[in-house]
Amino acid sequence: MSADASDAAAARGRRGRRARIGLTGPIGCGKSTVAGWLAELGAVVISADQVSRDVVEPGESALAAVLARFGAEFRAADGGLDRAALGRLVFGSPSDLADLEAIVLPAIRARVRSLIAAADESGALAVVVEAIRLVEGGLVALCDEVWLVVCSPPEQRERLRARGMADDEAERRIAVQGDVAGRVRPVATLVLDSSGPAAAFRVRLAAEFGRVVAR
Repeated sequence: MSADASDAAAARGRRGRRARIGLTGPIGCGKSTVAGWLAELGAVVISADQVSRDVVEPGESALAAVLARFGAEFRAADGGLDRAALGRLVFGSPSDLADLEAIVLPAIRARVRSLIAAADESGALAVVVEAIRLVEGGLVALCDEVWLVVCSPPEQRERLRARGMADDEAERRIAVQGDVAGRVRPVATLVLDSSGPAAAFRVRLAAEFGRVVAR
């Protein structure tokens, strides 16, 4: 059985117990805020971005494989991976990016599965896998539901300004992400529009979380 098929079967077997929610959305639309609110409601939140950093820490097998492929010059002063330097290389080379993902994505998936198992042991109400590349990273198969957080473009840009981000930098980051919503909508079980008052949005979020946990 393939890894994806195994993950899908495991997810089906867990239904009726603790929920697995895959959470994603474009920059500035509130994905991380939603993750924080879900944690307050009793979910364990697993950040795929943090996991991607953890798997290339000193001593990790994925780090050794990355350095073997790309060279020791990408080792950081602390012994880990110089992510910024490697990023400048791979984002200008599709073939290099594909090689990097072939090494790192399986390690991320394995670590996320381990963290989900630990959350089960802790008795969490639900597990939330927060990932900007939920689909591309192959993490959807680990989830019972996929929640896509979106907002209106004007509000998205205003929120980025509120973070202190210049307009040109905001546009660059939005462009780099591409059409996140378009890629996720075909597999999304719930689309959450965070535009407008936060209080009303949070009430809806709590209701949706209660629905999933009750199921």
